[in-house]
Amino acid sequence: MTAETPDDTLLDRFECRACGYVYEPAKGDSTRAIAAGTAFADLPMTWRCPVCGAPKKQFSNIGPVGSPSGFKENLNYGFGVNTLTPGQKNLLIFGGLAIAFLFLLSFYNVR
Repeated sequence: MTAETPDDTLLDRFECRACGYVYEPAKGDSTRAIAAGTAFADLPMTWRCPVCGAPKKQFSNIGPVGSPSGFKENLNYGFGVNTLTPGQKNLLIFGGLAIAFLFLLSFYNVR
């Protein structure tokens, strides 16, 4: 089964749809005296975004830190890069660009 249990979503981050602020349970919210390790579901209903003041219902679940981006049902398609984390994708893209740049620079040595 692929249904997530409540324990699976305790460390999920939530993003404010109004301003882009990301609530991370591992860090908490120091401006509102929310201790680190407090899950988003455990926040009081009166809690608001510390940046723009949006209510709790304006936040959407973006998953845990380091999770692959995109829809879970699409992660099995393609050449395997769909399962990479955003950091790994950046390394692949910019590493490929650096290698291509070095390849083009090597043409200066051709006579």
